[in-house]
Amino acid sequence: MAQVLEFKLPDLGEGLTEAEIVRWLVQVGDVVAVDQPVVEVETAKAMVEVPCPYGGVVTARFGEEGAELPVGAPLLTVAVGEGAEGHRPAADPGTDGGAARAGEQPGAGERRSEGSGNVLVGYGTSEAPARRRRVRPQGRASGAAAGSGTAGAGTAGSGTAGSGTAGAGPSGAGVPGRANGRVRGAAEPVDGPVPVISPLVRRLARENDLDLRELTGSGPDGLILRADVEYALRAAAAQGGRAARETGPHPDGTVREQALAATAGAAATEPAGVAGSAVSPGDVRIPLKGVRGAVADKLARSRREIPDATCWVDADATELMRARAAMNAASGPKISLVALLARICTAALARFPELNSTVDTQAREIVRFDHVHLGFAAQTDRGLVVPVVRDAHARDAEALTSEFARLTEAARAGRLTPGELTGGTFTLNNYGVFGVDGSTPIVNHPEAAMLGVGRIVPKPWVHEGELAVRQVVQLSLTFDHRVCDGGTAGGFLRYVADCVEQPAVLLRTL
Repeated sequence: MAQVLEFKLPDLGEGLTEAEIVRWLVQVGDVVAVDQPVVEVETAKAMVEVPCPYGGVVTARFGEEGAELPVGAPLLTVAVGEGAEGHRPAADPGTDGGAARAGEQPGAGERRSEGSGNVLVGYGTSEAPARRRRVRPQGRASGAAAGSGTAGAGTAGSGTAGSGTAGAGPSGAGVPGRANGRVRGAAEPVDGPVPVISPLVRRLARENDLDLRELTGSGPDGLILRADVEYALRAAAAQGGRAARETGPHPDGTVREQALAATAGAAATEPAGVAGSAVSPGDVRIPLKGVRGAVADKLARSRREIPDATCWVDADATELMRARAAMNAASGPKISLVALLARICTAALARFPELNSTVDTQAREIVRFDHVHLGFAAQTDRGLVVPVVRDAHARDAEALTSEFARLTEAARAGRLTPGELTGGTFTLNNYGVFGVDGSTPIVNHPEAAMLGVGRIVPKPWVHEGELAVRQVVQLSLTFDHRVCDGGTAGGFLRYVADCVEQPAVLLRTL
């Protein structure tokens, strides 16, 4: 007899709590093999193809393309074992074949098929752990209108939890936060835990003084989604002007304080000059999510926590360009300019290790690394990413060129793994590719410094006592002033400039 196993969004590592469905790779009724990729998701760090640890027939999918799911939410269900072919849907595939609800799980006595090993962090063991059948609280409505649910029961993004009957609720539940994501009346009881999975949803409500117990979620089993909170805040803001002018209780006896508090919280999230009537119909709102949201959070945190300073210097890069041309004229792979700059960085960090560090604020300690994992800024169609070259200090110019090329190609294709985007100890930012001379870059938290390189252009320069046209570049160093003083930062930058002007200086460290 076939068993229907539920596959949940696994922990993708590095503290990620949610992912957006980019593209489904299977349909309901498809036969999948163990470890076959079934969905492509986008996290705050990278695009990832998620393999399924079960082999069988797909019986349901949860979440439309573009929806955000929290870690632990159902992705799909698979019928495995003898008779699995009987689970192919006879109905229109667009309905996902009348898929089982997200809350339905095999009974405790049902046996599991073998898993696939640790394909991703957090799932894929040789034996799947036994699951318990969910018991719903008495006296509560079931389905999407229920007010209590268990962790991992639904999505954290827009749209319904799945197609067809998967996560479906009353009519109109397909509009998140509108049919079911409403504020409760005062007479409605609130019992059981608040059905929220995503910490982002809790934070949004907390920052806007919104009581989640007063919301009914539009997700499966009443799960409160981000869209529900945002809708409640918009509704409160729209009523805020009228509520602020009126006094006394509502017709149903409730006081307006909560509406006013929600309005104030919603207004606090609007930038000056945008809230209220200042918003015009033609304005466009772009969600800060995925890579763009992760970059925004990281840059804001860097500005909040790191007391940074910037110093800069112009350098004559003529000899560096000649040295590179001589290298590439010889036999062997071509050497990139960024690889030479990276080699200069690692040599400078060996002399000034204070800048290859981080600050442990809890322990009030500076941690100096004994290795250089060099990040480099790469602009892609998905936004700015910072791939990391592991052990850059142990690589020569040829090896650095190869690794930069590999990571850049993976970044543009969206194939970087979380491990290739984290763990950097110092960042090299070549903003000269944008045709600009200088910048004051923001430190890539939790690192302590970043070297910026502007464009290399012909400029008048005094060379050997005479005015000449030379290839000039501006170098800038932004550093965490907690790890060192200006003398150390200036010494580092001066050494980098000396190596750019006289590449032979590097021979002392080879």
